[in-house]
Amino acid sequence: MSASDNLEAIWAAPFGDSLDALDALMAQHGRVFLIGAGCSKCAGLPLMEELTAKVLDSGVLDADTTDILKGIQDSFTGASGPNIEDYLSEIIDLLAIAERRAERGATDNQVFIKDKQYSGQQLRESAEKIKRTISDIIECADKKIDVAVHREFVKAVHRPIRPGKTDGLGCVDYLCLNYDTLLEDALALERISFSDGLDGGVTGWWSPTVFERDGLSSRIFKLHGSINWCEFDGDPLPRRVAGNVNVQSEGDKRILIWPASTKYRETQRDPYAQLAEHGRRALRAAPGSQKILVTCGYRFGDSHINLEIDRALRESDGRLTVVVFTSDNDPQGQLKRWHDDPAITEQVLIFANRGFFHGSNKTSSDADLLWWKFENLTRLLGGER
Repeated sequence: MSASDNLEAIWAAPFGDSLDALDALMAQHGRVFLIGAGCSKCAGLPLMEELTAKVLDSGVLDADTTDILKGIQDSFTGASGPNIEDYLSEIIDLLAIAERRAERGATDNQVFIKDKQYSGQQLRESAEKIKRTISDIIECADKKIDVAVHREFVKAVHRPIRPGKTDGLGCVDYLCLNYDTLLEDALALERISFSDGLDGGVTGWWSPTVFERDGLSSRIFKLHGSINWCEFDGDPLPRRVAGNVNVQSEGDKRILIWPASTKYRETQRDPYAQLAEHGRRALRAAPGSQKILVTCGYRFGDSHINLEIDRALRESDGRLTVVVFTSDNDPQGQLKRWHDDPAITEQVLIFANRGFFHGSNKTSSDADLLWWKFENLTRLLGGER
């Protein structure tokens, strides 16, 4: 794991006290981690803007898919930071329109993208090809993925509070927004028991009862799906199939990943409905207990996720604390709204690039603090001072 960043600026006053507050929270039960794309950068995987460029420049998409994607991209001209999830969401939205027309028997059941007409079948096939391209890029078939930082991270999160004691702090929940399997790989390599909702082994099937198994050290709720989940014809529930297993008799295996907006139309369908409900429960503390949500590598660009956190904060009666690590110099957007809201400001701790913000405590820095980087947060959680 890289330890090149000098963290001395945050170990000393006035930021040492904020690290003490973090340590105190990490010593409690009820810990939840929201894992975003920034946590995968240290393993060599692309951030969303980089992934978008790689998909657009991949050269493996057919003519229809290339034209569709280019037309969608052009329609986002002037938008702030559109990415491949936005484009994929748009395609699936148009697919829903085409399919609805077809189901109702409309004679005009095609949709226009930049003056070209496309059928629902063309849109569906293009969406699947884009997903497969995303999967191929994330899987990095031509190189090994370095999970060293993630291994150190899960060791730090699950380390005994008292040396020599194995009592731990109960089950840790991970709300994972990434398609990759870095977290699962790291937990397995460190022999930390977990469930991701699938039963079986290398090849498995969706069985959410595994989330309730006794003795689990962690649970992973993959709210955007996973590159190693697939869907068979006639069965919307995920399977995990080993790459060398031939299942042609089951039809084409569709990769089960949901872009950030379209999945919310499917909230009444499993597995998403079950994952979303588990995610909500993970943020709710029982009377007399506390929940601590730590966000890493997440830039608060998903309005639905933000809404769920906001709702959990306001309904918690003070029993939910949100700890945010952000590369912004100070609270922006959603974080600023929470920090400025007297009803919940004491429940939100913001470790920003140029300061620490918690309630009336606004401690600024002239230098970059860099505690928001996943590899540096891992060092801090591991006790490095």
